[in-house]
Amino acid sequence: MTAKEILEELTTEEKASLCSGKDFWTLKSVERLGLSSIMVTDGPHGLRKQQGSGDHLGLNKSVPATCFPAACASACSFDRDMLKSAGRAIAEECLSEQVAVILGPGANIKRNPLCGRNFEYFSEDPFLSGEMAAALIEGIQEKGTGASLKHYAANNQETLRMTSDSVVDERALREIYLAGFERAVKKAQPWTVMCSYNRVNGTYACENKKLLTDILRGEWGFKGLVVTDWGAMDDRVAAAKAGLDLEMPGSRGYNDAKILEALKNGTLSAAELDALVLRIIELILSSQKSLERAKGAGFDAAAHHALARKAAAKSAVLLKNEGVLPLVKGKSAAVIGAFAKAPRYQGAGSSRINPTRLDGAFDELLAAGVDAEYARGYIQGRAETGSAGAADEESLIREAAALAAKKDAALVFAGLPDEYESEGFDRKSMDMPQGQNRLIEAVAAANPNTVVVLHQGAPALLPWAGKVKGILLMYLGGQAVGGAAADLLTGAANPEGKLAESWPLSLSDVSSYKYFPGKGKTAEYRESIFVGYRHYDAAGKTAAWPFGHGLSYTSFEYSGLAPERGSFKKGEKLRVEFTVKNTGGREGAEAAQLYVAPASSAILRAPKELKGFEKVFLKPGESKTVNMILDERSFAYYNVPHDSWAVEGGAYSLLVGSGSADIRLAVEIQVEGDGLEKTLAPLREKTAEYFSQGKGEFSVSDAAFEALLGRPLPPSRRNPGDPFTVNNTLEDIKDTEIGGKLVEEFRAVIGRQFGGDQGLRLMMEIMAMEMPLRSIAMLNPEMTPEKAANIIDMLNAVPQSS
Repeated sequence: MTAKEILEELTTEEKASLCSGKDFWTLKSVERLGLSSIMVTDGPHGLRKQQGSGDHLGLNKSVPATCFPAACASACSFDRDMLKSAGRAIAEECLSEQVAVILGPGANIKRNPLCGRNFEYFSEDPFLSGEMAAALIEGIQEKGTGASLKHYAANNQETLRMTSDSVVDERALREIYLAGFERAVKKAQPWTVMCSYNRVNGTYACENKKLLTDILRGEWGFKGLVVTDWGAMDDRVAAAKAGLDLEMPGSRGYNDAKILEALKNGTLSAAELDALVLRIIELILSSQKSLERAKGAGFDAAAHHALARKAAAKSAVLLKNEGVLPLVKGKSAAVIGAFAKAPRYQGAGSSRINPTRLDGAFDELLAAGVDAEYARGYIQGRAETGSAGAADEESLIREAAALAAKKDAALVFAGLPDEYESEGFDRKSMDMPQGQNRLIEAVAAANPNTVVVLHQGAPALLPWAGKVKGILLMYLGGQAVGGAAADLLTGAANPEGKLAESWPLSLSDVSSYKYFPGKGKTAEYRESIFVGYRHYDAAGKTAAWPFGHGLSYTSFEYSGLAPERGSFKKGEKLRVEFTVKNTGGREGAEAAQLYVAPASSAILRAPKELKGFEKVFLKPGESKTVNMILDERSFAYYNVPHDSWAVEGGAYSLLVGSGSADIRLAVEIQVEGDGLEKTLAPLREKTAEYFSQGKGEFSVSDAAFEALLGRPLPPSRRNPGDPFTVNNTLEDIKDTEIGGKLVEEFRAVIGRQFGGDQGLRLMMEIMAMEMPLRSIAMLNPEMTPEKAANIIDMLNAVPQSS
């Protein structure tokens, strides 16, 4: 039967039932019509299929699977083919476990380096993010497994992620926060898109018709299914009318009944419900075909591990090298740091994979023939030590420095421990553990040939950077990161990664510094389009390591930049050609980048924007011609009064280089515009502050941001005396008698479950306090939606102090 034929045979009750999950990971079935229950599971850089009870935090055990580099790492490869290969391998593992859809990739923009979940996201740049997401989706779906592009949209912090309102102007929304999703949807057509927890300009993403229907389906042509993030559902009927198809993990029938009630009272039409159900049926039918073909199939774990090692090597970024790398064969090395034996290779939370194996760099260096000796250096996993722990750590530092002094080179493996960055909370600073900083300082003082190998999911401040000769950034490189690090350190592989995000000299240099993570109910995106390198360029700031930066053991020369024409107008495409030559003595790969820069502008524009990139593999002395295509969107901005993309005319420079701050070639062309920028003239005076930002902290007034936003700012905090709702968090109600008792109960449960792991217990407490009652009711069997509603009634029955 076809999907439409099945739809016609379904009862109204069956239709409503299909709109929510059967349990944590599976959809409901209608066996009489041939619809089976299919499974979806977490990703995005590997399969996380849980064997027992389900959770969305990576706590319970999952089946062994290959842990590929996280997006923070893989984006730095600038390598679409590599992402596709990883996607195919992930799909093979999904099919071997009869998993229909893997929940990833994440295409959210890295607005601020403190976001605790940045390790799951690709970039600060929407073009790169969209291209990397599309490549991974294509690889996954090529094998017949569905992908789920997430978290749509403007979900750029973990603090109050389930209730916060992302207040963002339309240009920034379109040009920065939606553009990566748009590119991935148009290029790869993911089977599903996952909406985020947060509100976007006042409306929850899961019931935002503008996002889910008008833009996603109407403008971008999305054909698949929209699913909630787990526990994100607010108003089921409003969500259905907005275009939200599937609620996960389901509400044990509560919201199914809401759908039936809405059908009876006319709030929801039969046609609206049928549209949702048809897309759910189509997903199940497509999945059933793939899963039936894959029954009994396995996967080559050794081959996938080898692919993960290759991917980690391609994704690593050599930040600094003063002739110390690759290591000289036959020379001795001190290998220092707990991460050398037990690397931090993935992030914490729902993306946590149970790896098929795990490589440590120390063992891999020994296997490569390096004369190496190990010292622990620091206490892994301890954010800050007490007095006894500090004494132990100082002893470890002295031991490591003594070892380093006896060797030809010192390799320090350091980075951020799990408790510093995770799903569920944001970092408070960019600092590394102080014990690690002291260790690196001591080792560098003992050995002039010190190299630091970093394992972390986001930028950090490196106060010792000027005292070491080399810095190799592995990010969170997956289960084979130890072997990849050994390959790079010994020269068996040549570094080719480029930074997919800027590394600031100071947190205060970040454009959202004063506004992240927001004030209570809202997160104000006052920096607008000036995110990442766009801000550094506009403000004339220098980054510690700029976007696109990455060194190699060889050198590359650029020449012959030649656009096919010296002019461009709307509706055309423009081919741009140049040559890259390997002028060094080793084979290597270069990620050549193409930026577009308006010579001047009457409106707010970034000085330049990435609009093309290509990975070029070259042997010593070899040259290759690189071709990139620019189109109308390469020169466009979003014109809010006309609610459309527009092109400002004038001179534009096409800039080609090895990084955003390493431009090698430039040529100017003339672009014919549409003149729509004139409609923005009245806005310029009201937003003058945006045009005059200097090197200090980015700051704009309420009036300027309101002018850009086009409306008054919403209240940022709950007013005392406001009625409570199921969207209030435990934090909101903790000072009431009922809320205080509820908080005590939750803390007691968390203490019993996680008391032996202080870091995990604190993480769970933070997440619980920021979770709205409706989400607790969805995710916790002991708290039903009816019980949550009763608690709200009791809270509101008691007079509140104002």
